Amino acid sequence: MHSFAEYEQRLAPYAARSAQSRGRACPEPEHPYRSPFQRDRDRIIHSSAFRRLESKTQVYTHLYQEGDQFRKRLTHTLEVAQIARSVSRALGLNEDLTEAIALVHDIGHAPFGHKGQDILNELMKNSGGFEHNTQALRIVCSIENRYPDFKGLNLTYELREAIAKKGHGMAEPAKAEFDAHPHCSLEGQVVDLCDPITYTTHDLDDGIVNGAITPEMLRECELWNEGVAWTKAKYPAIREKLLRHQVVRYIINEQATDLINQTQKNIEEAGVKTIDEVRVYSQKIAGFSPAMRDKHKGLKQFLQKNMYDHYRVKRMESHARKIITELFNIFLDQPELFPPGVRGHFDEEKKKGNEKRIVCDYIAGMTDSFAQDEYEKLFGHSPKI
Repeated sequence: MHSFAEYEQRLAPYAARSAQSRGRACPEPEHPYRSPFQRDRDRIIHSSAFRRLESKTQVYTHLYQEGDQFRKRLTHTLEVAQIARSVSRALGLNEDLTEAIALVHDIGHAPFGHKGQDILNELMKNSGGFEHNTQALRIVCSIENRYPDFKGLNLTYELREAIAKKGHGMAEPAKAEFDAHPHCSLEGQVVDLCDPITYTTHDLDDGIVNGAITPEMLRECELWNEGVAWTKAKYPAIREKLLRHQVVRYIINEQATDLINQTQKNIEEAGVKTIDEVRVYSQKIAGFSPAMRDKHKGLKQFLQKNMYDHYRVKRMESHARKIITELFNIFLDQPELFPPGVRGHFDEEKKKGNEKRIVCDYIAGMTDSFAQDEYEKLFGHSPKI
């Protein structure tokens, strides 16, 4: 018996299992010692879109051209995977599927953080819009081109389902396959919540390091104050730098622990016994307790006020708008500026009236630095961020 089969026999009844997978769009022989979900993970890691996360902005990465001390989208992704695996293990879920979903969850992001997404969505307003989860599905289903037998990465149904159910209703033909049920697996639901646990906590940490968030501001943050009290009670003489690390650790642990406990309670109340029962249940099963939901919401509101609306971030967003908008317009008007491979796709899709989507795909795939370099090559200068 394969080792992964033995592992999956020990999972909770409502967890995803390779033997019960709905398979791949293009059938393939199974691997002798890697489960389908492990192969999904490996294909994601080896994809071009995943590698580009190393140079895509989270919030502060390119504000000072010294981004190694701040999170990038790749480090965020790895932190999500780590937390999600811990939660998944505690709930008896499939860690391999959970990890793969976590690793793929941000590959559809445009350069320059969430503002890049907003700008591309405006530019694509009358042509289908842009949303990073929907873009992630396009990437894994068609844009990545690494295999001779199929387009995309040919990931399992369960992996693609998790991406499709995370999107926000934007039209995409690849989503139609999942319309029959409202929710994805519990593995996907867990990743959906470990994502904001991760980014709110490390955005808070980055904001403190950067100086945008001051000690005075932190008095307004309930979870921070709880963490300070817990840490000082345990380590009365702790140094300030170590205090910050311990409080961040406390905030992550409190949210992850609450997520585990409340989700286990929800599972018992729902009485679900299979992954299909999870998919069709009246509401998502993974979730925070009401008290933690309020604290988590408060942390998001704190960050919006004190970090995401910070003038330095707004300046970055202004430069990002100029770069993305002008690149979009020049490539649309002068497709001869595209690299040869992209130009071929542009010409094909122009016959169908979809040329804007090719421009959007090309820009969305750029890293922050590549977008700035392209702007400088085409316009002779670059509004450095």
